[in-house]
Amino acid sequence: MGASRFTVFGHPIAHSLSPRLQALFAAQCGIALEYTATDAPPERFQEIARAFFARDGRGANVTLPDKRLAFELADTRTQAAQRAGVANVLTRQADGRLEAHNTDGAGLIRDMRERHRIELDDRRVLLLGAGGAAQAVAWALLDAGVRELILANRTLERARALADALAAPGRVCISEWDMSGNGGLDRCGAFDLILNATSAGVLGAAMRLPASLVSNTGTAYDLAYGKAAQPFMAWARGAGAARVFDGLGMLVETAADSFEHWHGVRPRTDEALRLLRMP
Repeated sequence: MGASRFTVFGHPIAHSLSPRLQALFAAQCGIALEYTATDAPPERFQEIARAFFARDGRGANVTLPDKRLAFELADTRTQAAQRAGVANVLTRQADGRLEAHNTDGAGLIRDMRERHRIELDDRRVLLLGAGGAAQAVAWALLDAGVRELILANRTLERARALADALAAPGRVCISEWDMSGNGGLDRCGAFDLILNATSAGVLGAAMRLPASLVSNTGTAYDLAYGKAAQPFMAWARGAGAARVFDGLGMLVETAADSFEHWHGVRPRTDEALRLLRMP
């Protein structure tokens, strides 16, 4: 019997670190697996995903722009996926049905709290973006005890829809924002934590944000990593943020959650992150 087959779906996908990361986890845990990267444009996602699982694929990670499509494709959905409305993990069950799961929120909180010692309880937080990643992490931030969560998105209606889904009017507000620097963010004051969950860096778009958002004791965190995280991180440093992080640790934690979901054993994430950071 050959190694179990896994993949990561996304578009584009050549840059993905997931195959290397899952291989590191497998080596740690002595598990034989085959893990590839599969380019899946949104218009062909359903066809490509179904073909993978029909050929005995066991599980898949899912990244931009396919997370909502993965959620819709699944036959069953975990609570984490249901709350987020998107999925970053697909698993073929013993009966052949596809299960959707989401590890984004849990992975973010673990990286911030345990690795970076970022305090979340009773904090004022700005979340930029209202797409798939933002939907997952917004729930996790509320669960983690943030006092106030401001949602800012280029499309105000999408931010409003996310706020309505969160159903926490005393703690969640929305703000107008567009990436040219206009909007209402300049009236929001400073935040303890600013999270970038937009695709601006991935798309190579510039981000213009008022420096008044940044507290001199505040933290800035981009859910992306590598080149995609650099524009936001550069802005945050220039605006005076005390600490600035990319999302590579979040990637490692979300990947470890999916690995544990599939194999029943949790890999050592600090070791994997250290190897990924090496030049």
